[in-house]
Amino acid sequence: MSSRRGSSTVLLPSGQTLTTFTKHSQDEEGLPHATKKTMADHLRKYEALFNLTPQRMRMVVEAFKESLELGLSKPNQVVPMIPTYVFGWPSSKEKGNYLAVDLGGTNLRVCLVTLEGEGKFQITQAKYRLTEEQKQDEGQKLFDFCGECLKAFVDTHRAEGHIGKDEVLPLGFTFSYPCAQERIDHGVLIRWTKGFGAPNTEGHDVVAMFRESLAKMSVPAEVVALTCDTTGTLIASHYVNPKTRIACIFGTGCNAAYMEHVRDIPKIAQLGIDPDMEMAINCEWGAFDSFEHENLPRTKYDQIIDETSNKPGEQAFEKLISGRYLGEILRLIICELIDEGVLFLGQNTYKLEIPYCFDTAFLSLMEMDPTDELLMIIGIFNHFFAVETTLAERQFFRALAKLVARRAARLSACGIAAIVSKMGYLDEGCSVGADGSLYNKYPNFAERIHEGLHDIFGEKGKNIVTYHAEDGSGIGSAIVAAMTKDRKTANIYPNL
Repeated sequence: MSSRRGSSTVLLPSGQTLTTFTKHSQDEEGLPHATKKTMADHLRKYEALFNLTPQRMRMVVEAFKESLELGLSKPNQVVPMIPTYVFGWPSSKEKGNYLAVDLGGTNLRVCLVTLEGEGKFQITQAKYRLTEEQKQDEGQKLFDFCGECLKAFVDTHRAEGHIGKDEVLPLGFTFSYPCAQERIDHGVLIRWTKGFGAPNTEGHDVVAMFRESLAKMSVPAEVVALTCDTTGTLIASHYVNPKTRIACIFGTGCNAAYMEHVRDIPKIAQLGIDPDMEMAINCEWGAFDSFEHENLPRTKYDQIIDETSNKPGEQAFEKLISGRYLGEILRLIICELIDEGVLFLGQNTYKLEIPYCFDTAFLSLMEMDPTDELLMIIGIFNHFFAVETTLAERQFFRALAKLVARRAARLSACGIAAIVSKMGYLDEGCSVGADGSLYNKYPNFAERIHEGLHDIFGEKGKNIVTYHAEDGSGIGSAIVAAMTKDRKTANIYPNL
């Protein structure tokens, strides 16, 4: 087969480079490929499946609001609406050295944060990669690993003089998984998310487990606050932008937090907290519609992902919008078309048959491809999956990526809209601090959220503005630790 090629180098998110090639028409001779018309016909089918009308979005918002209210009223609901015992907003007068530890979906992150007051701070940090084996290993071993990493970090900074020889630092522990909290330094894991499955952890107090590991490693740190990255993001973002009322994470997982009046949290009425006080609520909204499956526009691909996941029947909302799953949705569509004899006839497609092999970063690269012949997409399919593509197929793949990602963004807008509507923020407007790989790196994700808010609320939707949030799991966690330390020193609800 004769061929003439032009080449281009592509930098992937991992830092790898790959060489992509433009293929001229004679390269495609002898290979059966789907035609442009065939691809257009199939695209119309997927558009019908993945497009969300404003009317459908408003229906989702109303159902979402009901779930939020139910979670505030009663314990053990689908959307748990977890009281965080973070009382009110930071004063910007918080000062001192604090440790922050974030057990995230991909990395363990350890930070030393120096709060200087007036919204100023300094931060140094280290990251430690989590293996898939560690995510499934015995729970206490996972926390022992956290303790080992923290000890190494503290020892290094003590040797450099950043931490005093006998100094025991207050620590904010960011644990971004649903926990039931009875006080701020306590949290019983309700369920693992983001692909974790470490046994003997669900139903246990993760702070107690972490403290056991810290004692075992002789780490000079005192866990004073357990928080999630979303609550930390809410506090850190308000620290620098007082218009912030909501914080969201759109990354490997998804979540939201906001500040609620205690009088509107009936399930904690027995605690006797001043009803006029405000408390941050960790929504854990990834579970929305998990049991009813009546409100979200789930396709058969979403159902396959749910049924084959390590947590079937859980995190229904997350499985439609988070970065962990968008690439898999697209892969399942491609595999369906391979099975139907539409794509890659005569080619070996075994590499595409591996679950989760199609990273969501590929969708991002496909949408960003600036070339007429879509060289980036050639490189992805050739380099990672050893298959050849035509221009018509590449255009189809990019259109599919846009459909999947746009649905995720518009559903994300529904979650934000539910909180905005519930709290009455629409007329005066508010800022939403947003973080996570999807929000920060996926092209047009933020714009599509804003488009969704406009479709839900009309012109008033422009009053709701999302922006790149401050570091919730580092700075936010440290600020929460400082707020908690100050509150307990002042004897304000010291047992909480």
